[in-house]
Amino acid sequence: MATIKDIADLAQVSITTVSRVLNYDETLNVPPETRKRVFEAAEELNYVISQKKRQKSKMTIGLYYSYSLEEELLDTYYLSIRVALEKKLKGTGIDIYRISKDETKKSLSKVDGIICLGTFKQGDIELVKSYEKPAVFVDSNPDENHFDSVVIDFSSATKNALNYLMDLGHKNIGFIGGVETDMYGNRFKDLRQDVFETYLKEKQIFNEDFVKIGGYNPKDGYQILKEMLSRDPKPTALFVANDTIAVGCYKAAYELGVKIPDDLSIVGFNDVSSAQYMVPPLTTVKLYTEIMGETAVDLLMEKISSRRDICKKVTIHTKLIIRGSAE
Repeated sequence: MATIKDIADLAQVSITTVSRVLNYDETLNVPPETRKRVFEAAEELNYVISQKKRQKSKMTIGLYYSYSLEEELLDTYYLSIRVALEKKLKGTGIDIYRISKDETKKSLSKVDGIICLGTFKQGDIELVKSYEKPAVFVDSNPDENHFDSVVIDFSSATKNALNYLMDLGHKNIGFIGGVETDMYGNRFKDLRQDVFETYLKEKQIFNEDFVKIGGYNPKDGYQILKEMLSRDPKPTALFVANDTIAVGCYKAAYELGVKIPDDLSIVGFNDVSSAQYMVPPLTTVKLYTEIMGETAVDLLMEKISSRRDICKKVTIHTKLIIRGSAE
């Protein structure tokens, strides 16, 4: 960026004259020709006037999470998105404000926008509306007429995993998942379960006994698979809602003498860092959580600057990472 001195040199005037001309000082007594030279020089050098009184203070973005710290540690999906969000915001020089349920419009007066991560009940959504701030929801899309959103394409991700198992010849396919529960105890059915049931019914291979719901943790994966394999008929393949559940399934299979993938194929979801080190390495659906976080920040910044009324929904696609747990 050109400096005032650069402009003064080009216009052949003093630095003081340049400053007073650019700030439209009416008490300055110089010929119009001098003013013209200053403005032309500034334009030529692409000078941008910086008026501190017009500069906006540092931007602050509020982050509103629907889950507890304990839930974040059990299933690192939200943790990885949160880290990406905070990394992007800090890297852009934006202050972060953690929003609680007790916030009011007044307490958030200095917040420029809000990013909501997780699944929320209607009361929480109405609360966010009452703040009257630009907002982006990540991993949910509660109101397309009011909010921007960044979501995963759970439908195609689930179908891709099931198509892979069916292409391997499996017809007895089971599902182990959980129920989404926010930090206030509200419960939401997993979208993967919906897609799993609907899709396999279309293929006429759905077995209600092969669908088991617990928590998104190794303990429930362990207990559910042990119970599932104690009955006949048994599934020959499993699609599990996250890689953490798969860890428990691996342990149950080992204790029962069930070999993966010889006796039981398993496909996970999330592609956590440890998935590639499991024995055998876990075939799983990779979620691009860093892209989700970065996209949410970019979307919010764009909405704040443009003040557009039309909402945007950005869908982040997934990729099936084929390793050694299914055949």
